[in-house]
Amino acid sequence: MALRQTFTQWLFRFGQDEHLPVVLTQRRIFIMPTGAGVLYAIVLITMLIGAINYNLSLGHALVFLLAGLGLVAMVHTFRNLLGLCITPGRAEPVFAGETAHFTLHVENPWRHARRVLELAIGKNPPVTLDIPAGEQASIAIPCATVRRGRLDPGRVTLASRYPLGFFRAWSYPHPPLSCLVYPKPLNEPLPPASSGWEAAGRRGRSGQEDFSGLRERQPNDSPRHIAWKAAARDIDRPLLVKQFDGGAAEELWLDWAAITHSRDSEMRLSLLTGWVLAAEREQYRYGLRLPGCVIAPDCGPPHRDACLEALALHV
Repeated sequence: MALRQTFTQWLFRFGQDEHLPVVLTQRRIFIMPTGAGVLYAIVLITMLIGAINYNLSLGHALVFLLAGLGLVAMVHTFRNLLGLCITPGRAEPVFAGETAHFTLHVENPWRHARRVLELAIGKNPPVTLDIPAGEQASIAIPCATVRRGRLDPGRVTLASRYPLGFFRAWSYPHPPLSCLVYPKPLNEPLPPASSGWEAAGRRGRSGQEDFSGLRERQPNDSPRHIAWKAAARDIDRPLLVKQFDGGAAEELWLDWAAITHSRDSEMRLSLLTGWVLAAEREQYRYGLRLPGCVIAPDCGPPHRDACLEALALHV
């Protein structure tokens, strides 16, 4: 079994490609006849038997002509993959259960176009790609996700049946692809004040009555603090937000230990993921407490992504 696995890995290059770009050389491309190709060969053999039986010179000529056409098609199918250069791109994070899309940049350095290239990961549906001569194209390959964490989709199947469909040529490039999969969020209300808010945060609104001035709005500022009257007086200037003194800002702690109604780790992570998204929508300053990980309160897309990444990679 170990010898067979070693031979299979050597033959199909199941290991990850360390050198980029991945170039499809002759040794990396495999080719076999399709069902249509097998049927085509059977028809040619039948025609050849008939031509021999009835001593038909034109029948022989037709059979050899069609056989030559099949061989030319085999060569063109193989050349449709030969020499392609593959470079991995970036994959955007997704939530568990969603479809991740891994970007590949495929370069065609030769002087003939590559037609109807099929790319797929595992048993996911393939996507097709055409690349003009001497150009590069990018394509996003779908891959279904099941669980959270760092997803390595494995090898990519790059295949072609062009031009006649009598043969299928394929290769197994394995560029370093990776995607972060967040836990599937549970849409539940934010934790009650008794469990989620710090004491200073609970009195945050009372101190906001001491107005201290205006400043330009930042992307992380809450829409509740925009000075709409000042914006109406001068629509050409940037939006301004009100500043207040004398109170603490609202700070919500999303705490692993505060979830007492469930002991399932994945359920807790999904619930915390939903809370992170809800707190971000409400423009709260929120922090995250996990066993062995504490993220200080903040808000904004970078903070949200840091919290989601911690939840995705929690062990």
